[in-house]
Amino acid sequence: MHIVVLYGTESGNAEDVAKGIQREFRDLDVEIVNMADAAPDVFTPEPLYLIACATHGGGELPGFAQFLHDDLLEIGPDLSGVRYAMFGLGDTSYDERYNRGAKQFDALLTGLGAERVGPFGEHDVMTRQLPAAVGVAWAREVLDTVDV
Repeated sequence: MHIVVLYGTESGNAEDVAKGIQREFRDLDVEIVNMADAAPDVFTPEPLYLIACATHGGGELPGFAQFLHDDLLEIGPDLSGVRYAMFGLGDTSYDERYNRGAKQFDALLTGLGAERVGPFGEHDVMTRQLPAAVGVAWAREVLDTVDV
């Protein structure tokens, strides 16, 4: 199975998660794609998408993730058959805005017909855990729930 790890980042933590997943699962076909380089047609039914998305500032998506989000919203493609899992990176000190970026992206994808699989993963910077370690553990949980 082809796995696409799509990431949106400002500080590099979501990229670290993506690279950690690729290293951990090197026996699988894992491709990393930065949302900065992705167009709405990145989503096709064949791969499983593992999406790591940070929340920036006061609850916004990272800049390039916002562009992809807005393009998907404007075009409104039918994403039926697309399977993805979502991992958010945020800071619980922002209360209701914690992981808002990933939650926005998640809502958009399901609204376009994509199916979320596995648990919604979360990393809280306040725990001082390494984002990549938490992300790899989440990816392992996701992959245990799907056929790879």
